[in-house]
Amino acid sequence: MGPHPAVAAIRLAVRRVLHDLLTEHRTTAALPHAPSHEPPPSSRLPSSRAVPPSPPLVLVACSGGADSMALASALAFESPKLGIRAGGVTVDHGLQPGSDARAAEVVLRLRELGLDPVDSVTVTVGRAGGPEAAARDARYAALDTAAERHGAAAVLLGHTRDDQAETVLLGLARGSGIRSLSGMAAVSGAGGRYRRPFLELDRQTARKACMVQSLPVWDDPHNADPAYTRSRLRHEGLPALEKALGKGVVEALARTARLSRDDADALDSWAAQAEAGVRDDAGLLECAKLYALPPAVRRRILRRAAVEAGAPAGSLFARHIEEVDRLITGWRGQGAINLPGKVVARRQGGRLVIRQG
Repeated sequence: MGPHPAVAAIRLAVRRVLHDLLTEHRTTAALPHAPSHEPPPSSRLPSSRAVPPSPPLVLVACSGGADSMALASALAFESPKLGIRAGGVTVDHGLQPGSDARAAEVVLRLRELGLDPVDSVTVTVGRAGGPEAAARDARYAALDTAAERHGAAAVLLGHTRDDQAETVLLGLARGSGIRSLSGMAAVSGAGGRYRRPFLELDRQTARKACMVQSLPVWDDPHNADPAYTRSRLRHEGLPALEKALGKGVVEALARTARLSRDDADALDSWAAQAEAGVRDDAGLLECAKLYALPPAVRRRILRRAAVEAGAPAGSLFARHIEEVDRLITGWRGQGAINLPGKVVARRQGGRLVIRQG
């Protein structure tokens, strides 16, 4: 008799990601890194076979919650069969009493699953962008550091289809365009460091997998605290939508994310190719050529230019880009546009100048 369907589902999701990572690892190891200076075959001494590349290390980011514990258990089960080393890291945000003891418990559970190395990292959460964004920034910075310290090929994250649906709705509420509606990518981060195996699985599947495997889980009280936007959306917003529209809202939102990401990627590629053709010999953006582009492509070029000039991407919203866009499409001699990061955009002599100060 095979494993419980929930356990089988999480293991299959992780197995697919590990197969992808193993293929990438082997491909990278096989690439030439330097020109060969070997002597001709007749002058070579007998040698042993080439040493195979060392197995990659994959870390799981684990808070102790059901999603990440299910992910850790699946990684621990699948990795030995593929010859992959598996470790874990938990981040102590220090936002609740006893968080250090809880982090120590998570470390113990991960080690009991057979993961090695296992780290607990304590971070200081700032205030920039609000408590949720600040905690997320601190967490990813800690995960980046842990991955680099151990030389990990990837870090697995336990975001589920439900998390994806919430992310899409939050993006819709911000009105930030199709990129916000594309939600979380299955692969993200520098060099594809972050992998999200569970984006096609619902939260209940992960919780059920933990229950049938007798894995203890911790329910973060912040996830039920109405002071946090995502918590309100999870416990009030999505249930209200399902009551009004019927079941299937979460699946539809996750599908919207996939479709939106494909569209956003295509438009980003178009904008990257078009950018060179709208700059003059000095590298300045020419307003007339920008005007001729489709709005979705033009605004991507404007956003990229603002970020390159020093505007923080996380603080640059659609309304900022729309104001800059009006310097192209609704020019009436208006003054400069102030953007985050002390970046200023102005129109001068048919050129768009975007720079700090």
